Amino acid sequence: MLIDINAYVGHWPFQQLKHNTCAGLLERMNKFGVDISVISNLNGIFYKNTQSANEELMQEIRSNKKFHDRFIPFAVINPIYAGWKDDLDTSVKKMGFKGVRIYPKYHDFDIVDPACIELVKRVRDHGLPVAFNFRMVDSRQRSWMDIDYIVGTPKPEWNMKSILPIIKAVPDAKFMILNFCNNAALNEEEMALVKKPGVIIDNSGRAITNMADFINNYGKDKFAFGTHAPILDYLTAQLRIESMRPNEADEATKELLRSGNAKKFLGI
Repeated sequence: MLIDINAYVGHWPFQQLKHNTCAGLLERMNKFGVDISVISNLNGIFYKNTQSANEELMQEIRSNKKFHDRFIPFAVINPIYAGWKDDLDTSVKKMGFKGVRIYPKYHDFDIVDPACIELVKRVRDHGLPVAFNFRMVDSRQRSWMDIDYIVGTPKPEWNMKSILPIIKAVPDAKFMILNFCNNAALNEEEMALVKKPGVIIDNSGRAITNMADFINNYGKDKFAFGTHAPILDYLTAQLRIESMRPNEADEATKELLRSGNAKKFLGI
């Protein structure tokens, strides 16, 4: 079984995407043997009112019974936009979203802004996870109209240390760390934060060049299959699991990466 914890529908303003609807995504999932995908709406990154994107996504999921069993929807919430608390409650209690995705760089707030911390605490109180992306696209290939997050700028791409302040601020929340890139070196105290039970990392990011090394360093329970589709492809994340030799990962470990860790984390 394969569970993809990092996928999208919607549009990216700076790049043409294919298979970026529920129907298109499901077609690709069937082709590559993916059973369930955690999805959110890319449009929520760019709409002033992110709730419009959440409504779009839920309307699309409800349009076909097949989608209900194959997709786990996450809402996009901007904690510095007026009315976000109502949007969160509506998304979770009335619309049935199973988690939240937050984009500090695109919505222009610090990861430990008091509003962000409050949002994470509220998501925690709902018993749901909150997801953070290292990045959406490689900053070296970004459009000149995209946000300025290249290395050497005041707001460069994140590395693993960049995520730690919010984990430290709300240590009992559940965190998904997605599209892992850049420096992964951590000291003992920092590694303890990442190794807490409420943290899971997908394997879509370019930093994961050797899955076996990351399992040895972080633990086999820390990682789950994720594609970052349709921006990235389905095969890269799969190959990172399936290409490991028996002395690097036995079949039980591979099954944890394919779906076991995601099932436990998401409660499915």
